[in-house]
Amino acid sequence: MEVKKLSISWQFLIVLVLILQILSALDFDPYRVLGVSRTASQADIKKAYKKLAREWHPDKNKDPGAEDKFIQISKAYEILSNEEKRSNYDHYGDAGENQGYQKQQQQREYRFRHFHENFYFDESFFHFPFNSERRDSVDEKYLLHFSHYVNEVVPDSFKKPYLIKITSDWCFSCIHIEPVWKEVVQELEGLGVGIGVVHAGYERRLAHHLGAHSTPSILGLINGRISFFHNAVVRENLRQFVESLLPGNLVEKVTNKNYVRFLSGWQQENKPHVLLFDQMPAVPLLYKLTAFAYKDYLSFGYVYVGLRGAEEITRQYNINVYAPTILIFKEHINKPADVIQARGMKKQVIDDFIIQNKYLLAARLTSQKLFHELCPVKRSHRQRKYCVVLLTAEATKLSKPFEAFLSFALANTQDTVRFVHVYSNRQQEFANTLLPDGDRFQGKSVVSILERRNTAGRVVYKTLEDPWTGSESDKFILLGYLDQLRKDPAFLSSEAVLPDLTDELAPVFLLRWLYSASEYISDCWDSIFHNNWREMMPLLSLIFSALFILFGTVIMQAFSDSNDERESNPPGKEEAHEKSGKTEPTFSKESSSKIPKKGFVEVTELTDVTYTSNLVRLRPGHMNVVLILSNSTKTSLLQKFALEVYTFTGSSCLHFSFLSLDKHREWLEYLLEFAQDAAPIPNQYDKHFMERDYTGYVLALNGHKKYFCLFKPHKTVEEEEAAMALCSDLDSSLHLGESRGKSSCGLGSRPIKGKLSKLSLWMERLLEGSLQRFYIPSWPELD
Repeated sequence: MEVKKLSISWQFLIVLVLILQILSALDFDPYRVLGVSRTASQADIKKAYKKLAREWHPDKNKDPGAEDKFIQISKAYEILSNEEKRSNYDHYGDAGENQGYQKQQQQREYRFRHFHENFYFDESFFHFPFNSERRDSVDEKYLLHFSHYVNEVVPDSFKKPYLIKITSDWCFSCIHIEPVWKEVVQELEGLGVGIGVVHAGYERRLAHHLGAHSTPSILGLINGRISFFHNAVVRENLRQFVESLLPGNLVEKVTNKNYVRFLSGWQQENKPHVLLFDQMPAVPLLYKLTAFAYKDYLSFGYVYVGLRGAEEITRQYNINVYAPTILIFKEHINKPADVIQARGMKKQVIDDFIIQNKYLLAARLTSQKLFHELCPVKRSHRQRKYCVVLLTAEATKLSKPFEAFLSFALANTQDTVRFVHVYSNRQQEFANTLLPDGDRFQGKSVVSILERRNTAGRVVYKTLEDPWTGSESDKFILLGYLDQLRKDPAFLSSEAVLPDLTDELAPVFLLRWLYSASEYISDCWDSIFHNNWREMMPLLSLIFSALFILFGTVIMQAFSDSNDERESNPPGKEEAHEKSGKTEPTFSKESSSKIPKKGFVEVTELTDVTYTSNLVRLRPGHMNVVLILSNSTKTSLLQKFALEVYTFTGSSCLHFSFLSLDKHREWLEYLLEFAQDAAPIPNQYDKHFMERDYTGYVLALNGHKKYFCLFKPHKTVEEEEAAMALCSDLDSSLHLGESRGKSSCGLGSRPIKGKLSKLSLWMERLLEGSLQRFYIPSWPELD
């Protein structure tokens, strides 16, 4: 019994020692070992290390634990002296060589396996494959970081689409879709689709940048634009999603009717044309991805050989309909430049085939970028590249000099020579630099051999002495130049700096603007209806708030206008006004302190009651514009006055009034005495003294500075003749000679309104301060 107890105690001691060792290993703190704080600088860490190393070095310190202590000091200094290891330790509690994400996965794997082995849990019981060996083996090589995504993945998305998965730890749905994801990755990666995986727990910045706030999320990236996948995660849906990312006009369907037009487009597009013959009705995804990758260099077409309208093209090019065939056409549409035919074509085979036929035999230099690619800068003596340039005029059909130049390029076997041509009328500065001086080259084709020396445009060149006609002698001379150049690179004796080429195929500004607008609208549509709602909520809230305020303001204004109309026109008062003949629907006679409403001009009558407040004690800088009228002309003149001054009612310094000529004629004539140029001084013995017509006069009164400006209506010749004719008719019909000049022969309502026809111009001059001012000593009393 005692032996049994002793064995149990020994087992307990062994377990306790192991636990203490594990805890001490886990409890290793380099800061505590060196005796420095977590904010210590590298100089403080180095100083503490040197001090402790001298103290605990085994050769100097004979303590039995000195060696272990020295090892801990060295390990602590190794961690803290390396910024990367120190950062990993600060963030993840460990300073291993791997990143924090992988290290935490290893720690989590160790703890889970240790837990599993001690308690005998069968992993198949729960089916939770959370250990990193099984779960991250597929995703590990596709992990994306923010800098890698921005600097490499986004630029590369203009050549191939990317399929990106957002995942995280303890994500049960991520585990559920893992078999499908693995199968799709193996298939699409072989076709040329980029694959990426973002761990939301350790790349939160990138996950937020992508707009993924839940896991798992799958999104596509193409041309820098992000599109989210919203269907069930099955192989066919993911394949269709990737195919939907590609533009719809990448591959043109070619038949007997349009194959000549398609292949003849090489001259306008300056690209070789590719034709795929296959038995599938739909264009294969591999071919679409290839077309997207090389869309800037080649045009792609697809011929469905099972279609009834494809027999002629299939027979003309002798196509084997039982195997996929790819033809590349360059300047000659009757014969392909290269052919490849095989069952189950691989991406690498197609890429090599395309790259070998990326340019035309004698491509046209249409941009500076194409010039850099076709005629690269010399890197070394062994990497010399020469360009034979044909300077020719633009023509709808192939000219004889160009055909001869093309045949010479086709017969060329030197890899160091590239043949190109330039339209002289489109690239005038470029052509003039290479053309020799003289009139004999004007309007003719010229051949020049050049070598680029740097990216700034410096070249050495040699131009043929005679124009290029395409004759056999011209070809012989050009061949001799190339042979001499191969033997002596100094043969190119001329030197020049070429200007940059203009981009001939660039869309015009309007088209670029339309493309940008359509892309922006498409992005907004996708963001609002398909992408993450969290990022769009602030924008949607702002839009709906603005719409709510706008419609609320319109509705309130509509109701207020309707209420104002009811209040301004009560039934009882309307009848009373109609009886009295003083209806004024658009003017208010209330006090001037009331704010004018929309569509109204507030005009008050100048009487002995309002005279002091509206004129004598008017605030500095304010003016009262007074209309002179009579009882008979009141309605018509007020209506015209309101129309003329309505645009000036926004000024708070202007007040509008009217003065009755029948009541205050003497006051008016007293003021007019100070404006003798504007109106003659009346004589009280004049028999027409009381008949002088001042209606339509307008006075702008400045009460503070005691001056006024005068508007005097001017009758036109037509109005005077009409008035005379009207008066003569009335005299002859009524036989009343004494009525001449009185109200019976006065002007009608239309001539009366015409008196104020130029009032708006006068008001503009009034605000400008360019009107003549008439000063008075004091304002007279208004009786």
